[in-house]
Amino acid sequence: MSMLVCDDFDTRFINMSPSIQGEFDPSSSASILKAARVLVIGAGGLGCELLKDLAMTGVCHVEVIDLDTIDVTNLNRQFLFRQKDIGKSKAEVAARFINERCPWMEVKYYHGKIQDKPSSFYQSFQCIISGLDNVEARRWLNAMICGLVRLDDDGDPDPDTIIPIIDGGTEGFKGQARVILPRITSCFECSLDTFPPQKLFPMCTIAETPRLPEHCISYAFMLEWNKEFPDKKLDKDSPDDMQWVYKTALKRAEKYKILGVTYSLTMGVVKNIIPAVASTNAVIAAACVNEAVKLITFCSHSLNTYMMYMGSAGVYSHTFVFERKDDCPVCTSTIRNMKVCRKMTLNELIQNLCDGDLRLKKPSITSANSTLYMQKPPALEKSTRKNLDKTLSSLIGNGEELIITDPVFPRNKNLFLCVTFES
Repeated sequence: MSMLVCDDFDTRFINMSPSIQGEFDPSSSASILKAARVLVIGAGGLGCELLKDLAMTGVCHVEVIDLDTIDVTNLNRQFLFRQKDIGKSKAEVAARFINERCPWMEVKYYHGKIQDKPSSFYQSFQCIISGLDNVEARRWLNAMICGLVRLDDDGDPDPDTIIPIIDGGTEGFKGQARVILPRITSCFECSLDTFPPQKLFPMCTIAETPRLPEHCISYAFMLEWNKEFPDKKLDKDSPDDMQWVYKTALKRAEKYKILGVTYSLTMGVVKNIIPAVASTNAVIAAACVNEAVKLITFCSHSLNTYMMYMGSAGVYSHTFVFERKDDCPVCTSTIRNMKVCRKMTLNELIQNLCDGDLRLKKPSITSANSTLYMQKPPALEKSTRKNLDKTLSSLIGNGEELIITDPVFPRNKNLFLCVTFES
């Protein structure tokens, strides 16, 4: 079987297409795919489909990274896993399955966070396909890969340092595939406004007046867990821990006569799981791998830049160009300008950076002359805490540039903000 498939790879590109690009060489494309190194981020519902499609396409050298372990609720759609795999690393099991089933494949796995890998790790790939299911990890990845691009003396990107990102995402019957050419097309940060912030429930509602099943689940894992297990951190990937949260939430729901608490909903609330449909994962993964093949071999024009799939409305999809933001903090070198009241405090500025369009988490701020506030280490945070209640006009001059770092971006990524005071 493996010989038959490998022979088929060598003849796949013989038939010429009218949409081919000038760089495309049919005689060498199969060998180019075999030699290419592709990184798949995420080994869940979308990741399983991506690995299968890459194997069937002849991309032999693949590496996959995922932090999660396998849960029983994954088995209905993440087809590389079996009952015996529950509790094991998704990346490890997925890589082993593909390697055993497809002898021509060489899949390496990493069980851990993408944030733990150095920039040199990402520089070793020709293409990165993201199957991440949360916005924060995608923001970090986007900033990391955009930061690897080198600019020449004219400010133009060096093509040899551009690593394409193909970003796939699904939610129920909806899905999207996107091609990001760092510093050339729009990046993920350019479209951050299209992803609403995660919905949070007021603590007073959770603790005192629950009305929804989600309130009961939040109460169980945010309040009751710490009371019952003060020295143990909740393991969201542990079936035992999740069963405890589910049963505790169910008791609270019964007390307040609230219906709808299920184990599946418990998993969704605790892990912020997005509803998944296997067929949507298959469609989006196919689109992503198709784009990867085009980018690696130049066999056709790549997607420019966004494909939307609305499965509930039909099988047809549409594409459109997502424009770059002129002041994107990641894919442009623009210094952002902010006009503020002279009485604004440093703490109010930090809140603005977190609640505004930048959506930062824990920003640290320095100027050319001083450290205004640092979130870490604790000793430095304590020594700069006194600045939080001071006005900006007492800390910096009018038109002064501030350097901002934040954990949503890699360590080597700084944001530059020019602050001017209203007259």
